[in-house]
Amino acid sequence: MSSTPENRRRIVVIGGGISGLAAAHKIGELSEQLDLNRRPEVVLLESSDRVGGVIRSRKEHGCLIECGPDSFITQKPWAVNLCQRIGLTDRIVQTNEDCRRTFVALGGKLHPVPEGFIMLAPTQWWPFVTSSLFSPVGKLRMAMDLILPKRTSRADESLSDFVLRRLGREALERIAQPMVGGIYTADPDLLSLQATMPRFLELEDHYGSIIKGMLAEQLKRSATPQKRPAESGARYSIFVSLDDGLQVLVDKLVSKLPATAVRCGVSATKVVPATDQGRWEVILSGGGSLAADGLVLAMPSYAAAALLSELDDQLSSDLGSIPYASSSVLNLIYDRSDIRHKLDGFGFVVPATEPQSMIACTFSSVKYPGRAPDGKVLIRVFLGGALKPEINDLPEVELLKITRADLAQLLAVSAEPQYSCLSSWPRSMPQYHVGHLSLVERIESRLAAMPVLALAGNAFRGVGIPDSIHSGELAAEGIMKQLV
Repeated sequence: MSSTPENRRRIVVIGGGISGLAAAHKIGELSEQLDLNRRPEVVLLESSDRVGGVIRSRKEHGCLIECGPDSFITQKPWAVNLCQRIGLTDRIVQTNEDCRRTFVALGGKLHPVPEGFIMLAPTQWWPFVTSSLFSPVGKLRMAMDLILPKRTSRADESLSDFVLRRLGREALERIAQPMVGGIYTADPDLLSLQATMPRFLELEDHYGSIIKGMLAEQLKRSATPQKRPAESGARYSIFVSLDDGLQVLVDKLVSKLPATAVRCGVSATKVVPATDQGRWEVILSGGGSLAADGLVLAMPSYAAAALLSELDDQLSSDLGSIPYASSSVLNLIYDRSDIRHKLDGFGFVVPATEPQSMIACTFSSVKYPGRAPDGKVLIRVFLGGALKPEINDLPEVELLKITRADLAQLLAVSAEPQYSCLSSWPRSMPQYHVGHLSLVERIESRLAAMPVLALAGNAFRGVGIPDSIHSGELAAEGIMKQLV
């Protein structure tokens, strides 16, 4: 069994995605406050041949391709704060101010989300009234949110139940499901609103109406002296990326760690208590083991469940019960002249009720600067998810065929792409089903009985990059408090 040098403690982080990297970096930051002989050794184990998880950027044909996520939000501060601390502030880029809107595919055409319509509800009346996205009956039903009584129960409810109750079926099928589906790749009938979008529950509780609450918040924002460009679909002004892609964040974090800290191609198979009281032993797949004074499991919950199976049956069972969905990202490069659509937005979402195979499509070269040279267009298509899992089983040639058919109809694309790149991410998106927060609280309660062991990742309290970073940093802080 490998051990640390005498009197020096070791913290092992298992999982080299953004949560694991954030945890390892935070341990290093906190260690700088300690005397040299009290600073723990950090070891990060990653089973694949690279770190970064689903974050992967590459250059092809002059285009900057994101194989996984392409942005993070500033409303949750942890990603921006991390970028500031590691010297990436001047590399943050914002979305194109001129095209901050999105479309919804409906009836074979793209309909703009009404200006001022944020996620679930309108904040401006005239664009909503004149929108082609909703029928007159659908608009009237949504307006009933203004007079319907607010909820009396505090039980968790699904996104479907909430939107049907407040805004009606058209709001669910034409806006809520595709918008939220693009974020969580989830089934709205199962998705916990409390775990994913509690803000809307808070608006109902405080204002008695989603629309009233959204209007009130819009008035507060408009009272600030800074004039904001018109937006629709999501608050795109809070979305940012990095000039050379999110891989910049991964590479910078790795550069901040000791040269010997990151060990790729090393898998852990089991975690057991070490013979030394208060320590852990990480059993490695290639034989041997690694002693750890502190342990952070920054991995999918099902992988953590397998590692802890001999340690706590109930904890392992609860971790393994969190479902996951798979998804794929297809990047396509076209000549601008081959696409007749104006591309005057950031992309479109596709309701599950529509016949197209894709979940959503982003016009990457419109959304952020530096993604494609002049005369070229970079498009990202999202496929699979909880509602269309069979798509992920198709071969790349078939995926490209059906995607081209969808784009021909919706964007009037007249040619084959000059380049295509498929990235598949099996079991990458945890599904926050109704009751998820209660499950997480039970997991955290079981975990509290285990010294110097922490969980991190997107399976618990947020799926985005800021949430994942925050999860890793909280895990690191908890371990360091116990050790020093």
